[in-house]
Amino acid sequence: MNYVQTLTRYKAWADDLFLSAVSKLPASELAAPRPIVFGSLIRTLNHSYAMDYVWQSHLLGKPHGLTTRNPEHCPEIQELATAQRKMDNWYVAYADSISDLELGRTVEFEFIGGGRGALSRSNILLHVVNHTTYHRGQAADILYQLDVVPPTTDLPVFLGGQPVDGY
Repeated sequence: MNYVQTLTRYKAWADDLFLSAVSKLPASELAAPRPIVFGSLIRTLNHSYAMDYVWQSHLLGKPHGLTTRNPEHCPEIQELATAQRKMDNWYVAYADSISDLELGRTVEFEFIGGGRGALSRSNILLHVVNHTTYHRGQAADILYQLDVVPPTTDLPVFLGGQPVDGY
């Protein structure tokens, strides 16, 4: 297994674990205004999903149609969790199907906020995993504020380590 296969599997595992925990919260807590850039816990998770969609579109060479990183439509948690799991499965399958040569090929794109960019397919996949990890950390902080201990989603735990006292 190469590193992008490992990382996309890690992302799918961590997202599933985290979404399973978050799905137990009342909708009112998920949507409650928070001092976070996307405004609430569920909108933060929706942003991660939306950006996964944007990068998927770049990898496929198709338009994504989004004009903001914080889409107006934000589904309920069950719909979002289902969509995120489907998206994660796509990334795992993509990583499994792409050759090393293709991983090195550059994809040109336009950032939602404007400006042109170009990244290798492997760096796009690395960014997708890293981006979600970053926002899962923000969401975990909100859970701590609600006196909810989030699941441990660290990469070493996925790779076979055992957390001690939640870390």
